Amino acid sequence: MKSNSLNVGIVIPLYNEEKVIEGVLQELHQKYPYYMLIVVDDGSRDESVQRACIEGVFLLQHSTNLGQGAALQTGIEYAKELGCKYVVTFDADGQHNPDDITLFIRTLENDEADIVLGSRFLGKAENIPFARKYLLKVSRIFTWFTTGIWLTDSQNGLRAINIEKFPQFEITQNRMAHASEIISIIKRLKMRHVEKPCNICYSNYSIQKGQSMFNSINIIMEYFVGNMMK
Repeated sequence: MKSNSLNVGIVIPLYNEEKVIEGVLQELHQKYPYYMLIVVDDGSRDESVQRACIEGVFLLQHSTNLGQGAALQTGIEYAKELGCKYVVTFDADGQHNPDDITLFIRTLENDEADIVLGSRFLGKAENIPFARKYLLKVSRIFTWFTTGIWLTDSQNGLRAINIEKFPQFEITQNRMAHASEIISIIKRLKMRHVEKPCNICYSNYSIQKGQSMFNSINIIMEYFVGNMMK
């Protein structure tokens, strides 16, 4: 089956993105009308849910805020129930370019990899703040240290996963440490991985909602603690 069929699920974790989510979903639906758009609202306190109620969207809700990792896992499980072969993870804040999805899915269809990881440093990162760029470089060293896998961009939210081949792919880190956990899953399941260029545009809106240095340190600690408790 090729990518114009109903075997692709795009999972979008959603939390307090009322200003942009409707536009993000409309653009995705316009470009990929045959893909399953699976939005997982993670206890938003604004009008995000109402704005996400548009045609062609499967809307799931967490009654309380569990974290982006938990929202992704809920969406992945639902994609399996829908019979999706591939899952794309896509951020709700408008930073990602939907056009990049085509290359990611084609890579999986051609059996070039089991998981495709987006890299803004192989593509473009428009208006990226210096501090954000520095933190991302530090995080890839941390990822290499903990997993032995060297990536140019270890914290990118745009990915495509062959869940038909790897139904045991499961995220257990509920919050932002899930990005590092996914690299560990790749190593544990011996998944063939490849990075592909993607384009990220940092708007004033997305920059204001970005991770601070303090939050990034918390994410690293969260990842270590989560692994120690397994």
